[in-house]
Amino acid sequence: PVGDVSFTGGYPLIYLLDGNAYFPAFHAAKRAQAKLRGSILVAIGYPSDTPLDFARRAFDLTPPAPADRNTPPHGGQDLFLDFIQTRLLPKVSEHFKVDEDQRSLVGHSFGGMLGVYAMFTRPTLFQHVVAVSPSLWWRDQFLLAPERAFTERVRAGQLDMTQTSLSIVMAERDSVQGIQDARALYSRLQELSGTGLRTGFVVEAGEDHASIPFRIPNQVLGELIGA
Repeated sequence: PVGDVSFTGGYPLIYLLDGNAYFPAFHAAKRAQAKLRGSILVAIGYPSDTPLDFARRAFDLTPPAPADRNTPPHGGQDLFLDFIQTRLLPKVSEHFKVDEDQRSLVGHSFGGMLGVYAMFTRPTLFQHVVAVSPSLWWRDQFLLAPERAFTERVRAGQLDMTQTSLSIVMAERDSVQGIQDARALYSRLQELSGTGLRTGFVVEAGEDHASIPFRIPNQVLGELIGA
C-alpha cells in the first residue's frame, strides 16, 4: 500500500490549504482510517482567530488584479507557491522521511483555483491535486491562458504526466455555471489521458459551496493515499 513507509521509503504528504478551517475535519478522517496513518497531513493556515482569513487568502490564492479591482489586495499566487516550494517543502523534508513522489495538494474555492493553477504552471510541485469547488470563473476565467500553455507543453512531450492527477469535486448546490465550467475543464483534460494524466470529476449530492469541504475528507484522503 502507498501508505506503508517500508514500501515507499517515505511518508506520502498531503498539503491542505485554509488549514485553520479544514484541518480538524481532515485530521479526524486521517485518524479514523488505518491506511492513512502512514502519511503526513500538513495544514497551511494563518495566525488568525477566524477559520478563514479572507484578507490573507484573497492575496495568497489569487492572480494579479487591475488597480481598480484590487481591493482587498490580490495577486500573491506565485509568491505563495514560491513559499511552499522553497521554504515549506524543504522544512517538512528536514523533519520527516518523505516520499517525494507522493505530494498532494487539497484546496477549496480559491484554494482549488490555486491547485489547478499550480498544476498548470508547476506540474512537478504536486503529483496529485484535489480542487474542491474551484473558482474557475475568477478574473474572467484567467486559468484558460495557463491551461493552454500547459496543454501545449504536454502535447509536445515536454512534461511527464504519468504520475499526475487532478480531481475536481463540486457541490450539487454550487452555481450551475460553476459546475458547467468544471465539467468542461475535466472534458478538455480528458483529451490528454493518453499522456498519462489522470483526471476525475464528481458532483456531491446535497452539498453546497460552504459545506462540501467538511463532508468529503474521508473520500479525498482515501483516494489520495490510494493514488
